[in-house]
Amino acid sequence: MIENNVIETNSREETYDLGFKLGKEAQPGTIYALDADLGCGKTVFSQGLAAGLGITQTVNSPTFNILKVYEKGRLPFYHFDVYRIGDISEMDEIGCEDFFYGEGVCVIEWADMIRELIPDTAVWIHMARDLSKGMDYRRIEMTPQDN
Repeated sequence: MIENNVIETNSREETYDLGFKLGKEAQPGTIYALDADLGCGKTVFSQGLAAGLGITQTVNSPTFNILKVYEKGRLPFYHFDVYRIGDISEMDEIGCEDFFYGEGVCVIEWADMIRELIPDTAVWIHMARDLSKGMDYRRIEMTPQDN
């Protein structure tokens, strides 16, 4: 289980590697709820996580689809981007609970927008930039659940 943890990355590669490591360790039912502004590395992190799961397909943000499913890895990978949902009921329409409580690994970009739907078991990941430390610097804080 992840405990309160702050990781600093200084490149896309380091953010990707963090995702990769978590993908290697992920178990069925793992949920990562990402909270970050545009350009903070959510998709890069997700790409690394998918690679850690053994996904070889191209992974990009499902901004216009809400969900992309990748099944050709060690575990299925369910990649959500809920930035464009108009109403939280849209999550019910796509059967989000089937994915949240399924046998795969979920990453939810813009998770704060559907906070009330996310299981308590989710690992919340807040990513932030600090331009005073460089253009590629990211502060990534992981907590086992949002308290």
